[in-house]
Amino acid sequence: MDNSSPQLTGVKPTGSSSPQNAEVKPTGNSLPLLQLKNIDVTFFKGKGLFRPKQEIKVLSGVNLEIYPGEVLALVGESGGGKTTVGNVITCLVKPSAGEKIFNGENVLAMTNEKLNEYRKNVQLVQQDSYAALNPSRTVRQSLTDPIIIRKVAPNRKAAEIRVKELLETVELKPIDMYIDKYPHQLSGGQRQRVLMARAISLNPKLIIADEPVSMIDVSLRISVLNLMSRLNAELGIAFLYITHDLATARYISRNGRICVLYLGKVVEIGPVLNVIDQPAHPYLQALLSAVPVPDPVIAAKRKRFPLKSFDMPSILTPPPGCRFHTRCPYAQPQCETDECPLTEFNGRLTACIRAGEIPDYSKYEEEII
Repeated sequence: MDNSSPQLTGVKPTGSSSPQNAEVKPTGNSLPLLQLKNIDVTFFKGKGLFRPKQEIKVLSGVNLEIYPGEVLALVGESGGGKTTVGNVITCLVKPSAGEKIFNGENVLAMTNEKLNEYRKNVQLVQQDSYAALNPSRTVRQSLTDPIIIRKVAPNRKAAEIRVKELLETVELKPIDMYIDKYPHQLSGGQRQRVLMARAISLNPKLIIADEPVSMIDVSLRISVLNLMSRLNAELGIAFLYITHDLATARYISRNGRICVLYLGKVVEIGPVLNVIDQPAHPYLQALLSAVPVPDPVIAAKRKRFPLKSFDMPSILTPPPGCRFHTRCPYAQPQCETDECPLTEFNGRLTACIRAGEIPDYSKYEEEII
Protein backbone atom coordinates (compact mmCIF):
# COMPACT_ATOMS: atom_id res chain seq x y z
CA MET A 1 0.00 0.00 0.00
CA ASP A 2 1.38 3.39 -0.92
CA ASN A 3 0.39 6.92 -0.02
CA SER A 4 -2.20 6.94 -2.78
CA SER A 5 -4.13 4.12 -1.10
CA PRO A 6 -7.67 5.05 -0.08
CA GLN A 7 -8.29 5.85 3.57
CA LEU A 8 -10.09 3.14 5.51
CA THR A 9 -13.36 5.03 5.63
CA GLY A 10 -15.27 2.97 3.09
CA VAL A 11 -16.18 0.25 5.58
CA LYS A 12 -17.64 1.24 8.92
CA PRO A 13 -17.91 -1.11 11.91
CA THR A 14 -21.22 -2.89 11.87
CA GLY A 15 -23.56 -3.13 14.81
CA SER A 16 -25.26 -6.19 13.35
CA SER A 17 -24.08 -9.76 13.18
CA SER A 18 -25.37 -10.05 9.61
CA PRO A 19 -22.48 -10.50 7.17
CA GLN A 20 -24.46 -8.67 4.51
CA ASN A 21 -24.71 -5.52 6.63
CA ALA A 22 -21.25 -4.18 5.83
CA GLU A 23 -22.04 -0.50 5.45
CA VAL A 24 -23.93 0.12 8.71
CA LYS A 25 -22.37 3.00 10.65
CA PRO A 26 -21.58 2.59 14.36
CA THR A 27 -24.19 3.85 16.77
CA GLY A 28 -23.59 7.29 18.26
CA ASN A 29 -20.48 9.07 17.08
CA SER A 30 -19.41 7.78 13.64
CA LEU A 31 -16.13 9.73 13.71
CA PRO A 32 -13.04 7.61 14.37
CA LEU A 33 -11.61 7.58 17.86
CA LEU A 34 -8.13 6.82 16.49
CA GLN A 35 -6.69 7.01 12.99
CA LEU A 36 -3.37 5.75 11.68
CA LYS A 37 -2.59 7.44 8.36
CA ASN A 38 0.15 6.02 6.11
CA ILE A 39 2.21 4.84 9.08
CA ASP A 40 5.74 3.62 8.39
CA VAL A 41 8.02 2.15 11.04
CA THR A 42 11.68 1.59 10.23
CA PHE A 43 14.15 -0.04 12.60
CA PHE A 44 17.90 -0.14 12.11
CA LYS A 45 19.97 -3.26 12.58
CA GLY A 46 23.65 -2.73 13.36
CA LYS A 47 26.05 -4.84 11.30
CA GLY A 48 29.31 -4.00 13.04
CA LEU A 49 31.59 -1.14 13.99
CA PHE A 50 32.58 -0.22 10.43
CA ARG A 51 29.58 -1.63 8.58
CA PRO A 52 26.49 0.42 7.66
CA LYS A 53 23.27 -0.16 9.52
CA GLN A 54 20.56 -2.09 7.74
CA GLU A 55 17.07 -0.61 7.47
CA ILE A 56 14.18 -2.87 8.44
CA LYS A 57 10.80 -1.48 7.40
CA VAL A 58 8.43 -3.23 9.79
CA LEU A 59 5.30 -1.29 8.81
CA SER A 60 4.67 0.24 5.40
CA GLY A 61 1.81 2.65 4.67
CA VAL A 62 -0.56 1.29 7.32
CA ASN A 63 -3.98 2.97 7.41
CA LEU A 64 -6.29 2.00 10.25
CA GLU A 65 -9.32 3.45 12.01
CA ILE A 66 -10.75 2.49 15.38
CA TYR A 67 -14.21 3.76 16.30
CA PRO A 68 -15.57 4.54 19.79
CA GLY A 69 -16.77 1.41 21.58
CA GLU A 70 -15.90 -1.05 18.81
CA VAL A 71 -13.79 -4.22 18.90
CA LEU A 72 -11.28 -4.48 16.06
CA ALA A 73 -9.24 -7.68 15.69
CA LEU A 74 -5.78 -7.41 14.13
CA VAL A 75 -4.57 -10.78 12.82
CA GLY A 76 -1.65 -12.21 10.91
CA GLU A 77 1.36 -14.50 11.20
CA SER A 78 4.13 -13.92 13.72
CA GLY A 79 6.61 -11.34 12.48
CA GLY A 80 4.02 -9.51 10.39
CA GLY A 81 4.05 -6.29 12.44
CA LYS A 82 0.94 -6.70 14.63
CA THR A 83 2.65 -5.86 17.92
CA THR A 84 4.43 -2.92 16.29
CA VAL A 85 1.03 -1.45 15.37
CA GLY A 86 0.00 -1.70 19.02
CA ASN A 87 3.30 -0.15 20.13
CA VAL A 88 2.82 2.77 17.74
CA ILE A 89 -0.65 3.43 19.14
CA THR A 90 0.59 3.29 22.77
CA CYS A 91 3.61 5.54 22.02
CA LEU A 92 6.16 2.80 22.73
CA VAL A 93 7.39 3.14 19.14
CA LYS A 94 7.55 6.38 17.18
CA PRO A 95 6.59 6.03 13.52
CA SER A 96 9.11 6.98 10.85
CA ALA A 97 6.37 8.57 8.75
CA GLY A 98 2.64 9.16 8.82
CA GLU A 99 0.09 10.60 11.23
CA LYS A 100 -1.61 9.33 14.38
CA ILE A 101 -4.91 11.15 15.02
CA PHE A 102 -6.83 10.81 18.29
CA ASN A 103 -10.19 12.58 18.57
CA GLY A 104 -9.19 14.85 15.70
CA GLU A 105 -5.75 15.82 17.12
CA ASN A 106 -2.36 14.76 15.81
CA VAL A 107 -0.76 12.80 18.66
CA LEU A 108 2.73 13.33 17.24
CA ALA A 109 2.28 17.11 17.64
CA MET A 110 0.70 17.10 21.11
CA THR A 111 2.12 19.00 24.07
CA ASN A 112 3.36 16.98 27.06
CA GLU A 113 0.15 17.73 28.95
CA LYS A 114 -2.09 16.48 26.15
CA LEU A 115 0.20 13.51 25.54
CA ASN A 116 -0.18 12.47 29.18
CA GLU A 117 -3.95 12.67 28.77
CA TYR A 118 -3.69 10.56 25.61
CA ARG A 119 -1.70 7.91 27.49
CA LYS A 120 -4.46 7.75 30.10
CA ASN A 121 -7.04 7.21 27.37
CA VAL A 122 -5.07 4.49 25.57
CA GLN A 123 -3.96 1.54 27.69
CA LEU A 124 -2.02 -1.63 26.90
CA VAL A 125 -2.62 -5.20 28.11
CA GLN A 126 0.53 -7.19 27.43
CA GLN A 127 0.88 -10.81 26.37
CA ASP A 128 3.22 -11.86 29.20
CA SER A 129 1.31 -11.05 32.37
CA TYR A 130 4.16 -12.16 34.64
CA ALA A 131 6.71 -9.84 33.00
CA ALA A 132 4.18 -6.98 32.95
CA LEU A 133 3.70 -7.01 36.73
CA ASN A 134 6.39 -6.05 39.24
CA PRO A 135 7.18 -9.31 41.11
CA SER A 136 7.99 -7.40 44.32
CA ARG A 137 4.65 -5.58 44.51
CA THR A 138 1.27 -6.93 45.55
CA VAL A 139 -1.92 -6.57 43.53
CA ARG A 140 -2.96 -3.75 45.86
CA GLN A 141 0.27 -1.83 45.21
CA SER A 142 0.27 -2.48 41.46
CA LEU A 143 -3.24 -1.09 41.09
CA THR A 144 -3.11 1.72 43.65
CA ASP A 145 0.01 3.52 42.40
CA PRO A 146 -1.23 4.36 38.86
CA ILE A 147 -4.51 5.67 40.29
CA ILE A 148 -2.69 8.01 42.66
CA ILE A 149 0.02 9.08 40.19
CA ARG A 150 -2.56 9.87 37.49
CA LYS A 151 -4.81 11.57 40.08
CA VAL A 152 -7.81 9.41 39.28
CA ALA A 153 -8.54 9.33 43.03
CA PRO A 154 -7.95 12.31 45.39
CA ASN A 155 -6.19 10.30 48.11
CA ARG A 156 -4.95 6.83 49.05
CA LYS A 157 -8.17 5.89 50.85
CA ALA A 158 -10.24 6.67 47.76
CA ALA A 159 -7.69 4.78 45.65
CA GLU A 160 -8.09 1.70 47.89
CA ILE A 161 -11.85 1.82 47.37
CA ARG A 162 -11.29 2.13 43.62
CA VAL A 163 -8.94 -0.89 43.63
CA LYS A 164 -11.59 -3.05 45.30
CA GLU A 165 -14.15 -1.92 42.74
CA LEU A 166 -11.74 -2.85 39.95
CA LEU A 167 -11.14 -6.34 41.36
CA GLU A 168 -14.90 -6.78 41.59
CA THR A 169 -15.27 -5.66 37.97
CA VAL A 170 -12.71 -8.16 36.67
CA GLU A 171 -14.25 -10.93 38.80
CA LEU A 172 -11.35 -11.56 41.19
CA LYS A 173 -13.55 -12.53 44.11
CA PRO A 174 -13.47 -12.77 47.07
CA ILE A 175 -11.32 -9.64 46.96
CA ASP A 176 -9.41 -10.39 50.18
CA MET A 177 -8.10 -13.58 48.60
CA TYR A 178 -6.28 -11.68 45.82
CA ILE A 179 -5.59 -8.09 46.85
CA ASP A 180 -2.42 -8.76 48.87
CA LYS A 181 -0.96 -11.52 46.70
CA TYR A 182 2.18 -11.22 44.61
CA PRO A 183 2.20 -12.09 40.88
CA HIS A 184 3.87 -15.48 41.40
CA GLN A 185 1.02 -16.46 43.71
CA LEU A 186 -1.56 -16.01 40.95
CA SER A 187 -2.41 -18.15 37.95
CA GLY A 188 -1.93 -16.88 34.40
CA GLY A 189 -5.63 -16.12 34.05
CA GLN A 190 -5.72 -14.27 37.35
CA ARG A 191 -2.67 -12.17 36.43
CA GLN A 192 -4.31 -11.33 33.11
CA ARG A 193 -7.36 -10.07 35.00
CA VAL A 194 -5.10 -7.92 37.18
CA LEU A 195 -3.62 -6.41 34.00
CA MET A 196 -7.14 -5.75 32.74
CA ALA A 197 -8.01 -4.09 36.05
CA ARG A 198 -4.91 -1.90 35.80
CA ALA A 199 -5.83 -0.95 32.23
CA ILE A 200 -9.38 0.15 33.10
CA SER A 201 -8.31 1.88 36.33
CA LEU A 202 -7.59 5.10 34.41
CA ASN A 203 -10.98 5.10 32.62
CA PRO A 204 -9.51 4.66 29.12
CA LYS A 205 -11.34 4.99 25.84
CA LEU A 206 -9.20 2.39 24.06
CA ILE A 207 -7.37 -0.76 25.21
CA ILE A 208 -4.72 -2.46 23.08
CA ALA A 209 -4.86 -6.16 24.00
CA ASP A 210 -1.74 -7.83 22.59
CA GLU A 211 -2.22 -11.61 22.53
CA PRO A 212 -3.92 -11.45 25.96
CA VAL A 213 -4.93 -15.13 26.08
CA SER A 214 -2.04 -16.86 24.28
CA MET A 215 -0.12 -17.64 27.49
CA ILE A 216 -2.99 -18.94 29.63
CA ASP A 217 -4.69 -22.33 29.69
CA VAL A 218 -7.14 -23.03 26.89
CA SER A 219 -9.87 -23.72 29.45
CA LEU A 220 -9.50 -20.18 30.86
CA ARG A 221 -9.30 -18.27 27.59
CA ILE A 222 -13.02 -18.00 27.06
CA SER A 223 -13.50 -16.41 30.50
CA VAL A 224 -10.92 -13.68 29.72
CA LEU A 225 -12.48 -13.06 26.30
CA ASN A 226 -15.93 -12.82 27.91
CA LEU A 227 -14.50 -10.34 30.44
CA MET A 228 -13.21 -8.16 27.59
CA SER A 229 -16.58 -8.34 25.84
CA ARG A 230 -18.34 -7.32 29.04
CA LEU A 231 -16.00 -4.36 29.61
CA ASN A 232 -16.59 -3.30 26.02
CA ALA A 233 -20.37 -3.51 26.41
CA GLU A 234 -20.73 -2.05 29.91
CA LEU A 235 -17.99 0.60 29.92
CA GLY A 236 -17.98 1.45 26.21
CA ILE A 237 -14.21 0.84 25.92
CA ALA A 238 -12.92 0.21 22.40
CA PHE A 239 -10.55 -2.73 21.98
CA LEU A 240 -7.82 -3.48 19.47
CA TYR A 241 -7.41 -7.23 19.88
CA ILE A 242 -4.07 -8.41 18.46
CA THR A 243 -3.76 -12.13 17.78
CA HIS A 244 -2.66 -14.85 15.38
CA ASP A 245 -5.63 -17.00 16.47
CA LEU A 246 -8.51 -16.58 14.04
CA ALA A 247 -10.95 -18.44 16.30
CA THR A 248 -10.54 -16.02 19.23
CA ALA A 249 -10.47 -13.08 16.79
CA ARG A 250 -13.85 -14.09 15.40
CA TYR A 251 -15.27 -14.67 18.88
CA ILE A 252 -14.19 -11.39 20.46
CA SER A 253 -15.03 -9.19 17.45
CA ARG A 254 -18.14 -11.00 16.26
CA ASN A 255 -20.04 -7.69 16.04
CA GLY A 256 -17.00 -5.66 14.98
CA ARG A 257 -14.31 -5.72 12.33
CA ILE A 258 -11.16 -7.63 11.49
CA CYS A 259 -7.94 -6.34 9.93
CA VAL A 260 -5.45 -8.74 8.29
CA LEU A 261 -1.77 -7.77 8.27
CA TYR A 262 0.94 -9.39 6.15
CA LEU A 263 4.60 -8.35 6.28
CA GLY A 264 3.76 -4.89 7.57
CA LYS A 265 0.89 -4.15 5.16
CA VAL A 266 -2.88 -4.30 5.57
CA VAL A 267 -4.26 -6.75 3.01
CA GLU A 268 -7.92 -6.94 4.05
CA ILE A 269 -10.26 -5.19 6.49
CA GLY A 270 -13.99 -5.27 7.06
CA PRO A 271 -16.84 -6.66 9.21
CA VAL A 272 -15.56 -9.86 10.79
CA LEU A 273 -18.39 -12.20 9.78
CA ASN A 274 -18.31 -10.92 6.21
CA VAL A 275 -14.52 -11.19 5.91
CA ILE A 276 -14.11 -14.56 7.66
CA ASP A 277 -17.02 -16.25 5.88
CA GLN A 278 -16.13 -14.85 2.44
CA PRO A 279 -12.40 -13.98 2.43
CA ALA A 280 -11.32 -12.12 -0.71
CA HIS A 281 -7.55 -12.00 -0.27
CA PRO A 282 -5.60 -15.23 -0.94
CA TYR A 283 -3.53 -14.74 2.22
CA LEU A 284 -6.60 -14.81 4.45
CA GLN A 285 -7.89 -17.83 2.55
CA ALA A 286 -4.59 -19.56 3.28
CA LEU A 287 -4.81 -18.68 6.98
CA LEU A 288 -8.35 -20.02 7.26
CA SER A 289 -7.55 -23.23 5.40
CA ALA A 290 -4.74 -23.88 7.89
CA VAL A 291 -7.04 -23.78 10.94
CA PRO A 292 -7.09 -27.32 12.44
CA VAL A 293 -10.28 -29.37 12.18
CA PRO A 294 -11.03 -31.45 15.30
CA ASP A 295 -12.72 -34.29 13.37
CA PRO A 296 -9.96 -36.46 11.78
CA VAL A 297 -12.35 -37.84 9.13
CA ILE A 298 -13.28 -34.36 7.92
CA ALA A 299 -9.67 -33.19 8.25
CA ALA A 300 -8.49 -36.00 5.96
CA LYS A 301 -10.98 -34.97 3.25
CA ARG A 302 -10.43 -31.25 3.62
CA LYS A 303 -8.80 -29.46 0.71
CA ARG A 304 -5.83 -27.25 1.51
CA PHE A 305 -5.09 -23.90 -0.01
CA PRO A 306 -2.48 -24.51 -2.78
CA LEU A 307 0.31 -22.26 -1.47
CA LYS A 308 3.44 -22.04 -3.63
CA SER A 309 5.53 -21.83 -0.46
CA PHE A 310 4.82 -22.34 3.23
CA ASP A 311 7.67 -20.05 4.31
CA MET A 312 6.96 -16.37 4.90
CA PRO A 313 9.61 -14.09 3.33
CA SER A 314 11.89 -12.20 5.68
CA ILE A 315 10.79 -8.73 6.75
CA LEU A 316 14.44 -7.75 6.17
CA THR A 317 14.05 -8.22 2.42
CA PRO A 318 10.34 -8.21 1.57
CA PRO A 319 9.37 -9.11 -2.01
CA PRO A 320 8.65 -6.25 -4.43
CA GLY A 321 5.12 -5.61 -5.63
CA CYS A 322 2.48 -7.59 -3.74
CA ARG A 323 4.32 -9.07 -0.78
CA PHE A 324 2.26 -12.27 -0.97
CA HIS A 325 3.05 -13.04 -4.61
CA THR A 326 5.90 -15.44 -3.74
CA ARG A 327 3.38 -17.72 -2.00
CA CYS A 328 0.18 -16.97 -3.94
CA PRO A 329 -0.90 -19.57 -6.53
CA TYR A 330 -2.97 -16.94 -8.34
CA ALA A 331 -0.25 -14.31 -8.72
CA GLN A 332 0.11 -12.56 -12.09
CA PRO A 333 3.28 -10.97 -13.54
CA GLN A 334 1.84 -7.59 -12.48
CA CYS A 335 1.80 -8.77 -8.85
CA GLU A 336 5.59 -9.16 -8.91
CA THR A 337 6.19 -5.50 -9.70
CA ASP A 338 3.16 -3.40 -8.71
CA GLU A 339 1.82 -2.86 -5.21
CA CYS A 340 -1.92 -3.35 -4.99
CA PRO A 341 -3.71 -0.63 -2.97
CA LEU A 342 -6.69 -1.38 -0.78
CA THR A 343 -9.86 -1.17 -2.85
CA GLU A 344 -13.48 -1.72 -1.92
CA PHE A 345 -14.88 -5.16 -2.71
CA ASN A 346 -18.03 -6.81 -1.34
CA GLY A 347 -18.32 -4.58 1.73
CA ARG A 348 -14.67 -4.66 2.74
CA LEU A 349 -11.31 -3.32 1.61
CA THR A 350 -8.89 -5.79 0.08
CA ALA A 351 -5.44 -5.47 -1.54
CA CYS A 352 -5.71 -7.97 -4.40
CA ILE A 353 -6.05 -7.23 -8.11
CA ARG A 354 -7.78 -10.60 -8.58
CA ALA A 355 -10.40 -10.19 -5.87
CA GLY A 356 -13.56 -11.79 -7.22
CA GLU A 357 -11.67 -13.91 -9.76
CA ILE A 358 -9.92 -16.42 -7.50
CA PRO A 359 -11.89 -19.50 -6.37
CA ASP A 360 -14.29 -19.04 -3.51
CA TYR A 361 -13.05 -20.08 -0.07
CA SER A 362 -15.71 -22.82 0.07
CA LYS A 363 -13.71 -24.67 -2.59
CA TYR A 364 -11.14 -25.46 0.10
CA GLU A 365 -13.67 -26.59 2.68
CA GLU A 366 -15.23 -30.03 2.81
CA GLU A 367 -18.96 -29.53 2.63
CA ILE A 368 -20.69 -30.91 5.71
CA ILE A 369 -24.36 -31.84 5.34
